[in-house]
Amino acid sequence: MDARFDRVRVLWPDHLGLARGKYVPASELRRGLRHCTGVWALGYSREMVPGAPGSHFFEGLPDMTARVDESAVRPGWEDRTGVVVADLEEHGQPVEVAPRSALHRAVAAWGARGLRPKVGIELEAYLMDPDGNGGWRPLDTPGAFVYGTGTAVDPVGLIDEIWSLADRSGLPIEAINSEYDTPQFEFTLKYRDAVEAADDAFLFKVLAREVAQRHGLLMTFMGKPFSDRGGSGLHVNCSLAAASGANAFDDPSTDDGISETARQCIAGMVEHHEALAGLLAPTVNAYKRLVPGSLSGCFANWGHDHRSATVRVPPDRGDSTRLEHRMADGAAVVHTAVAAVLQAALLGVTDRLPCPPPETGDGFEGASNGRCVPPDLATALDRLEADVALCEAIGPELVAQHLAIKRAEWERFRRATTDWEIREYLPFL
Repeated sequence: MDARFDRVRVLWPDHLGLARGKYVPASELRRGLRHCTGVWALGYSREMVPGAPGSHFFEGLPDMTARVDESAVRPGWEDRTGVVVADLEEHGQPVEVAPRSALHRAVAAWGARGLRPKVGIELEAYLMDPDGNGGWRPLDTPGAFVYGTGTAVDPVGLIDEIWSLADRSGLPIEAINSEYDTPQFEFTLKYRDAVEAADDAFLFKVLAREVAQRHGLLMTFMGKPFSDRGGSGLHVNCSLAAASGANAFDDPSTDDGISETARQCIAGMVEHHEALAGLLAPTVNAYKRLVPGSLSGCFANWGHDHRSATVRVPPDRGDSTRLEHRMADGAAVVHTAVAAVLQAALLGVTDRLPCPPPETGDGFEGASNGRCVPPDLATALDRLEADVALCEAIGPELVAQHLAIKRAEWERFRRATTDWEIREYLPFL
């Protein structure tokens, strides 16, 4: 173990995208860390869903074990503290409901075909400060503009600190810039093997939020935190590396330079569009972002360099040929989101699905096939459950656990009186 570390922060992504884990002395790392399986029954509210798959709720809530590769421990953003992402096991076998387990399965499924998924993640987030009444408001940046850098968009110097600590922690940043609305930022992480890329994005979100907290600020990756500003996405860029190292999506012999494998992957993503929403847009709030005209992954379509399409094919070719899936937001569990996109793509290959024609319209009124994401979380969960092929590919126990927790979340929302209802009706009724 690196002598620079007195302790290690062992983290793992749960079904809500939260970074669960423990601090342990560096000398104790190899023993494996025990965690209660009851975590899998929890919602954001901390209410437990009895019988949630994976929780062993009626079996005494036993332990599972977090195991790490000691060589994967990297410098953290806290003094003399390493950080590492763990895999979860029960009785020596992977925990089936764990998001990282689902991604390992997806990578292995592609590996059986001699292909290695590579992924790059783009994250968008808003920066907020206290409003003086116990809540949060957008940080005031009156001189900000899209694709801005420097103090006009970041008056407190937060981005410099995030970049410096990410570099120290081996989280490879490709670019940071302000986004269309204020104070919104886009963070682009470098392309890597799929599990490494998901680990990077998972840890980066923790780092960015904690750096903001040190300044008394809140960085939120919520999909649509403001009704009068644009939403924040989590874009999954993916490609496949052949054993030779060549990009399996690249084909200079075709009119547009993409291969038949790429077309089948696109077809799979489009075919399973509505079901994917149940995992990639996993909150009530997410569906306020996924609306026409929002440049999000609303429609079941694809296009060449088309930001109103859910599957965008950027213009780069050669080693940089890739597909960008634009539906997810920051509430999605990044490992699960990547696994779901890769498995939908693989179904397109295994089922030899024909690729639909690319989107050529403006993309604001709808897809040519008339298909869109479900209107709300409850419907999306139903569509996910009905897509048996996708559920089996991702992992039926993980999907069942997700459905149990998210249906309970929807029911809490359905029973709640919202601020909008109070503003709209209370003065008159």
